[in-house]
Formats: sequence, structure tokens, C-alpha cells
Amino acid sequence: MIYVENTPNNAGVAIYGDYIDFENLYEALHTVVGDEGEFIEYDSARLRVLSLCYEIRHAMMGHREVEFVDNGINEEKQKHLSVVAPYKNVYLKINELWPEIIFVTIALNKFVELYAQKQAKSKYSMDLFTNKKVIWDESIAHVRLLQAKVAACLKRTVSQAAYARMMSAMNGKAVFIAYYATQYLDLLNYRFINMDREKRLKHISIMAKRIVERGQEYRDLESDLFAEAKKRNCHVNDLRLNLDFPDEIEW
Repeated sequence: MIYVENTPNNAGVAIYGDYIDFENLYEALHTVVGDEGEFIEYDSARLRVLSLCYEIRHAMMGHREVEFVDNGINEEKQKHLSVVAPYKNVYLKINELWPEIIFVTIALNKFVELYAQKQAKSKYSMDLFTNKKVIWDESIAHVRLLQAKVAACLKRTVSQAAYARMMSAMNGKAVFIAYYATQYLDLLNYRFINMDREKRLKHISIMAKRIVERGQEYRDLESDLFAEAKKRNCHVNDLRLNLDFPDEIEW
């Protein structure tokens, strides 16, 4: 099963799972975000989800870290079951910065909604707990599990008050990710990396607030990006901020 833990230096989350867990999550994420251009107003958010898929894929290819996790087998159980088996399972591991995983978790709410509407062939919002066409949909279940694990990790990491505020903001009606200028996430990621361990912990909830509220700084950046895209005659998603990210992150 997928599980999520805060990293030692509060830089982000470590996402763990065995090969099948990662394969199922990879396929589910690709399924719910749809094909390129299918949900055109959410293309920038879709690319951020696919960036997570990229990490998952590389973990499945053996290009990321692994952890050995106790599986409950011991010498006594080996004798009882008449089997020779390892005491640990190999779990794959990827890391994601807190601002990034917070945005992806928020965006997946919209993609699950869009996917469910498509499956039910309806353009209207629906109750995913009662709609018979999607209530047991496997892709939705895997995506919701990831979101639940991120939420549980947040609950263990920040204060009770901060957690309540984050859940209210991240799942509120005011959340709007259509045509989101995701370069803003790069800026937040960059700032978060350059904080010390204690400051990161205090700013996790602040990052969620800024992502959701899209305040003046976001609006100014968005305006600059659209002006630059018009000047260069390119899509705004093709633009990148000039940020010097470190080669290694102290997770």
C-alpha cells in the first residue's frame, strides 16, 4: 500500500510503495488527468500531475531510492507456514517538495471530478459517493488513496489548528486551478528549498494558503507571464522562471 511521510528536514514528502502500488498509481493518475488537450483549461495543472508520474515511472525503472520494510514474516511464521521467505519487502521511494505535492493533491480533486463526469457522460457535478458508474472506479480509488495519505501525513506534521485550516482551504469552493500559472509553484518550491528545517515546518500551511488564494504576488506574476508569452508568440506554459535550483536537496 502507498504511504507518505514527511522528510527528515521538512522539505517535502517521501512517497513509498511496492512496484505494484506504484504501477497502479501511475496508471490511475494518467487515467484521471485525461489526454493532452482534453481539459484544455487545466493543461498546466495536468503537467504538474504528470511530473509526479515521471518520478513514479523512474522509481519503477530503478532510478530512485528503495527502502526495506518489515513485512511481518519471522522465523516462527516461516516454520508455521512451511515457507522460506524474506523478512522485509522492497519498497520504492520518491520525494516531492511540499508546495508541489500540496498543489497536486488539490488539482486531483478537479481531475477526479472531470473524469467522473466523463465516465458518467454528464457535464454536471455529481456525488461521487452515490453515482453507480464511478463509485467503485479503480482509478478514482487509487487517486483518493494518495490524497488521503498526503492528508494523513499533513495531520502528523503540522499543528491541529494548521491542519484544519489547510483542509478547509484545499477543499474549499474557492479553489480555482483553471489556467493556473504553475510557474508560481516553481517560485514557492525555490523559496521553500532555501529555508532551514524549522522555517520549512512553519511555512507548510502558508504555502497551501498562497497556492489556494492566488494573492497579489501570484496575479503580478501571471500578468507578467502572459505579457511575455504574447511578446515571444508562445504558450505561457512554455515559459520558465530563471531560478537556480540546487543539484541536491537536503530532504
